[in-house]
Amino acid sequence: MKKASLSYFLMLLVTGLVIAAVLHFGATLPAPTDTGSGKSVTAAAAHTAAAPADDSALSAMTTNLQANLNHPLSHLFVQLLVVISAARLMGMLFTRLGQPAVVGEMVAGILLGPSLFGWLAPEAFGFVFPRDSLGTLRLMSQVGVCLFMFAVGMDFNASHVRNKAHSAVAVSHASIVLPYMLGVLLAYFLFSDLAATGASFTAFALFMGIAMSITAFPVLARILQERGISRTFLGSTAITCAAVDDVTAWSILAFVVAITQASSLAASALNLVLVLGFVGVMVFGVRRALPRWLGVDRLASEEPSRGTLATVLCVVVAAALCTEVIGIHALFGAFLAGAIMPEANNFRQKIHVRVEHFSSVLLLPLFFAFTGLRTQINLLNDLDGWLLCALVIAVATLGKLGGSAIAARMTGMSWRESLQLGALMNTRGLMELIALNIGYDLGILSPRIFTMLVIMALVTTAMTGPLLTLFGNKPQPADAR
Repeated sequence: MKKASLSYFLMLLVTGLVIAAVLHFGATLPAPTDTGSGKSVTAAAAHTAAAPADDSALSAMTTNLQANLNHPLSHLFVQLLVVISAARLMGMLFTRLGQPAVVGEMVAGILLGPSLFGWLAPEAFGFVFPRDSLGTLRLMSQVGVCLFMFAVGMDFNASHVRNKAHSAVAVSHASIVLPYMLGVLLAYFLFSDLAATGASFTAFALFMGIAMSITAFPVLARILQERGISRTFLGSTAITCAAVDDVTAWSILAFVVAITQASSLAASALNLVLVLGFVGVMVFGVRRALPRWLGVDRLASEEPSRGTLATVLCVVVAAALCTEVIGIHALFGAFLAGAIMPEANNFRQKIHVRVEHFSSVLLLPLFFAFTGLRTQINLLNDLDGWLLCALVIAVATLGKLGGSAIAARMTGMSWRESLQLGALMNTRGLMELIALNIGYDLGILSPRIFTMLVIMALVTTAMTGPLLTLFGNKPQPADAR
């Protein structure tokens, strides 16, 4: 042991002496010939040498620290630290208040925006979220949304729809048709004052209909689990209706985006043909080929290998790229990629755990923050603005909750359970924010109506729990029926 320590010490000593000697004699070498690229280095060195000896080290260190802190990567790390911490703290707070954690995370995103953080501490806000860093933040948030939608697609269970097709289709389509109609009617009165400059009425009305009719399937599922009613008749019906609702609403949104993006009627028809062709290739081609690509052994493995994850991610990225190129947004491809993942040997669950945790903890909070940066509550600076916001919330609740409850009652459910189901279907959450950001990016929604709709998404999601308690009674097990 002593011999090894002595050898180690001698090695360090010899290498240190050699390095010191090379540096000493190297300092006496003639300077390199001046070139265009070398002038700035020489000038910088001369400037440093001209500084007082006692201040040069401290000054250089301070300058380097400031330069490193202003580097785009440092800004991104600061944003990640601030956003993830705020999302986690607000999620924990809202969980203790009986709300889903996602509501707290959505609120955290708004509080980090100009509505609070930028208002209370504009200089700190400008440092954490400088304008030139928003492009990177937006791209990372979009990646997070795509991974989240991939996880949502894996949650979709077609057997639920087959087993309860009659009631599910009736309730879910009623919960889309009625609020969609009300959204279009509301758009007629709001278009002139609240649509984005240059937006057509058709695009604005179609997006208002979408904003009124979306249900947040993942948030709904989490509420059911937290309340212990996911296996009851009400819970299984709600999951089925939300699944059908998700597929229908996002299909409508995909067609709306395709039509909005197209420059002519012929281009719209071509976009729709491309969308249908893509769906056909994914459902009838890729879905059947995936088990062969992955291999039986990989599907049965307890831990997905790196090769398995790489194959899955390639499918997700390729699908997202296709829909982005077609013009209906990358998230639709990611969602469909999740929906076609193999179900054998619990493969979806193994992939879901890894993807969902990563996206929900690291990337989705960035999406909430980016949405919060676009949300300017100070735009509702008068009574008329807040009254319009209240009207939007009332119309959204009336259409979604009322339409779902009436349809459920017509299928034979009791009024109490019908109202509970309506309250669950009125949950919008993150899915609503995703749709709203698409409308904002396309230049359809103005900042003012965007803010109103974000508030509507928060309020309708937050009221789900209290309404369930208000309408609820002791649930009956599914097998009792």
